[in-house]
Amino acid sequence: RLSQVIAPAEPGPAASPEGARTELDEEMENDICKVWDMSMDEDVALFLQEFNAPDIFMGVFAKSKCPRLTEICVGILGNMACFQDICMSISKDENLGQVLLQRLCDSDSPTLLETSRLLLTCLSQPEVANVWVERIRENPSVYDCVCFIMSSSTNVELLVKVGEVVDKLFDLDEELMLNWIKNGTCHSVGPSVDDSPEELPDFKIVPCILEAAKQVRSDNPEGLDVYMHILQLLTTVDEGIQAIVQAPDGGKETWSLLYDLVCQELCQPDDPPIIVQEQKTVLASILSVLSAMFASQTEQEYTRMRKNMPLIGSLIRILQYMEGCGKRAVDNSKESEQEETGRTDVNEEDFHLKILKDICCELLSNMLQELTKENTLEGLHQGHLNEQTCSCAFQNLLPLYSASVESFLEVLREADQTLADNLEKRFPSLKVHT
Repeated sequence: RLSQVIAPAEPGPAASPEGARTELDEEMENDICKVWDMSMDEDVALFLQEFNAPDIFMGVFAKSKCPRLTEICVGILGNMACFQDICMSISKDENLGQVLLQRLCDSDSPTLLETSRLLLTCLSQPEVANVWVERIRENPSVYDCVCFIMSSSTNVELLVKVGEVVDKLFDLDEELMLNWIKNGTCHSVGPSVDDSPEELPDFKIVPCILEAAKQVRSDNPEGLDVYMHILQLLTTVDEGIQAIVQAPDGGKETWSLLYDLVCQELCQPDDPPIIVQEQKTVLASILSVLSAMFASQTEQEYTRMRKNMPLIGSLIRILQYMEGCGKRAVDNSKESEQEETGRTDVNEEDFHLKILKDICCELLSNMLQELTKENTLEGLHQGHLNEQTCSCAFQNLLPLYSASVESFLEVLREADQTLADNLEKRFPSLKVHT
């Protein structure tokens, strides 16, 4: 029946393209949706493979003008790809692989969603991930299609799934990530660019990521986590940092978004300290990017300390909350000493919190070193700096960042002698150096 749906009734000039059906009748849709549901079962998936369903779907992709039919067929393939042997078979079919990548240029959001889900499933299988990475690397149109989705779609579910695909690709292959970073600086589709005025715009990867992050930030915390991790991956190579800070606005938009997330949305004063556990991965990604930007853009107006006292306050609050979580984790580990799985969870939590603490301390130490007397007075006036917050900062920064603490203490002495003296009493090791 599926073959009949995609074949014109009377082959000939009059049968195309008007002869192609753009909508499924209700009975056909119900039946094929049942197959879609059933394909989550491995035995059914194997039967579909033996029945050459992937070849039939290839015919659908080539001839169908019905978006719903295409979506369902890609969805069935996505379910089938969840099983290793079938995934390997689908992945090694070069023609099918190319056709599936072409679906990323589709204008139908549900089809794009199912295509992204299928790609993510294949990229998550170590046995075939490299096949797909290589295939995507050799298809420049994938970059354009993905950037177009990230920069223009308002479908949050689709944006999250496409983000997961990009995150996985960058995590798997640094060379591909570098290619995509460079794609935005010199468009290299080939001669056809000159011949085709209707080409897609010259997309740059960072603005596209930012646009998608703005769309998902309020509706999908997991999606925001994904896009922040993509930005963090970019900062692992010099070219990625340059792509962020050498944007037309000098990175101001990126800094502004991340600053707002840390200072206005995440780990806020009215949140319970345990919130840092829920937000530890997204915070680590955001602070890692801010740290890389701050280290490379100290001359930019947006990194000037007079604008960033609230950020220092937020960094110290994160450290304060982590201290509370650390005590809680110790108590939990004592309670579950006899439960091996419990200890594993606590250790994993400790590991992620340690990463967050390390990143937070590095950024905080760099920012404290840049403070002037005027900045410090402003921080004291606004309440971001006081004996409690400074003590927390010193407690976490010493002894690794002692030079930064000593530099800040000298400035603090000019702004508030009494507070500086009290902190010296609390941290005797500093007296030796001052």
